[in-house]
Amino acid sequence: MELTTELKSFYCDLHVHIGRTSEGQAVKISGSRELTFAGIANEAAERKGLEMIGIIDSHSPGVLCDIQRSLESEEMTLAEGGGIAYRGTTIILGTEIEIREPGRKECHVLAYMPDVERMTDFSAWMSRYMRNVNLSSQRLYAPARELQDEIYGRGGILIPAHIFTPHKGLYGCAAERMADIFDLDRIAAVELGLSADSEMAGYLSELDDFTFLTNSDAHSLGKLGREYNVMALARPSFAELRLALERKEGRKVTANFGLNPRLGKYHRTYCGGCGSIIDEAYVTSERCQYCGSLKLVRGVFDRILDIADRKTPLVPASRPPYHYQVPLEFIPGLGKAKMNALLQAFGTEMNILHGCGEAEIASVVGVDLAAMIVRARSGILELSAGGGGTYGKVVQPGK
Repeated sequence: MELTTELKSFYCDLHVHIGRTSEGQAVKISGSRELTFAGIANEAAERKGLEMIGIIDSHSPGVLCDIQRSLESEEMTLAEGGGIAYRGTTIILGTEIEIREPGRKECHVLAYMPDVERMTDFSAWMSRYMRNVNLSSQRLYAPARELQDEIYGRGGILIPAHIFTPHKGLYGCAAERMADIFDLDRIAAVELGLSADSEMAGYLSELDDFTFLTNSDAHSLGKLGREYNVMALARPSFAELRLALERKEGRKVTANFGLNPRLGKYHRTYCGGCGSIIDEAYVTSERCQYCGSLKLVRGVFDRILDIADRKTPLVPASRPPYHYQVPLEFIPGLGKAKMNALLQAFGTEMNILHGCGEAEIASVVGVDLAAMIVRARSGILELSAGGGGTYGKVVQPGK
């Protein structure tokens, strides 16, 4: 009699950057100094309640040294099935790479490896085609399909990053179709980015068969988990992640939790001349409708409409629900003191967002703020649109 593997739900954010090594060496220049390998692991496990975290920039030699020290000290251990275990959280080793095919603009991709040995070997290969392998998101001077060969030859997986953003997103600026750059059979999933959701991506038929990921792309500890995924897995590990992205053996992404696209900082077209965010149903001109400037930064929504091969979006039946959720840090009036009080009472942000009732929250921070939190996690707060690198905002009642 064949035994059925029991699957459980796990909270997963697979795109968090390293700011510095433990010795202070810069990795992601724009990242917080608190974003060390150990600092991210602790924040994910103790404060956020994320059970699988993808730490990008694990390829950096300085970070690899930090990882090795954590294993040698036994503060962290090797996870069954690949990855690194730390206090109930599994760390998946990843890297963000910039590529540029001839005649195209650059775009970013994410690569993940099963273990430290293969990430170390992959880092050594990249160092031959990269000017500074110590830093994050560096340009790789090698063809995209050769990159796929190297990733998959080591048992890794490749995921195009924040695919719709005008700042180095594949569809946002590099191509109208992913097949123009990559072998689609060696793409594990796609990351939507903060300014898009499943319905918006449904304008492109090329994406129908791919698993969608919603990740934070965090550049500070507070941003961990601002977007995340719920996955059905036997345990959090690299092997289980691969199965979930392939939707095999019952493993899968069961829900995407992300910002309403209106909160994303590239959602709508932005005018560099007058600073206006053009938040209209359609942007039909190459000039700003307010000042006439040609300095328009095409927003995600408007770019999707430009390259769509459908008039209306299609969301396949296999696609999990996309839940709009405003991160706790966006909520007006929820400062550090009240946030710490909630964490002291309920443990982690994931528990506050998914496990606590409104009355429980109100007993800690009051009725009004509790009502805002419940509306935030239900995605029903009123929002102003973001654009041009500026995030959208929650509109306070009565303002």
